[in-house]
Amino acid sequence: MSESHSRVAIVTGAARGIGAAIAKRLSSDGFAVGLLDLDESACAAGAEAITAAGGRAVGVGLDVSDAAGVEAAVDRVAAELGAPTVLVNNAGITRDNMLFKMTEQDWDSVLGVHLRGSFLMSRAAQKHMIDQKWGRIVNLSSTSALGNRGQANYSAAKAGMQGFTKTLAIELGKFGVTVNAIAPGFIVTDMTAATAERVGMGFEDFQKAAAEQIPVRRVGRPEDIANLASFLVSEDSSFISGQVVYVAGGPTD
Repeated sequence: MSESHSRVAIVTGAARGIGAAIAKRLSSDGFAVGLLDLDESACAAGAEAITAAGGRAVGVGLDVSDAAGVEAAVDRVAAELGAPTVLVNNAGITRDNMLFKMTEQDWDSVLGVHLRGSFLMSRAAQKHMIDQKWGRIVNLSSTSALGNRGQANYSAAKAGMQGFTKTLAIELGKFGVTVNAIAPGFIVTDMTAATAERVGMGFEDFQKAAAEQIPVRRVGRPEDIANLASFLVSEDSSFISGQVVYVAGGPTD
């Protein structure tokens, strides 16, 4: 990677699961990492672990749907680690229910975190990337963007992330900023464990059932997503922008 720009990354939803794996991987790639999450103590612990391993990191408690909080968090990362040139919009929640049972709060909360949060974070971080004429934004979508029973809110949010990605790629490309999306399939996280509980299955049985439907015959791990994120924020990916890459162990519809 060229040294003409800072090696500072921000990962939202970094307290656990996919976000934590991405933060750890980017640190091993040589980035200083700002770990942002609603769970301040957990992301602080993640930052401490990275620091103990010889990296540079800071953990910041944040509700990504709060505009003032987002600006303050990005400013803090810039002040403590340097101007961020990489942003991974990973923060997300689920409020699953069938349409006739879904409340307005269920809808607003999910779209607020995924879409409003990614918008606010990208708007705050892009100015640092434009100043340095180099940047990478990676948005987390999902195979649920293709539709999934009981997830009208989540599916809409994840489909929206794909349109958001393509639009930012068009707008920011001339400034040396690429924007791509990762759409995971079944990944072993607290979120998929909660889904198993919701449908009344043990998590191990839930994973086995999922693996039987996946061509590579296994479920995904957070590290599978972190591996791709590592590539998409590298110099080697500089001619890839506006793409949605499905990481699901096989073709998707």
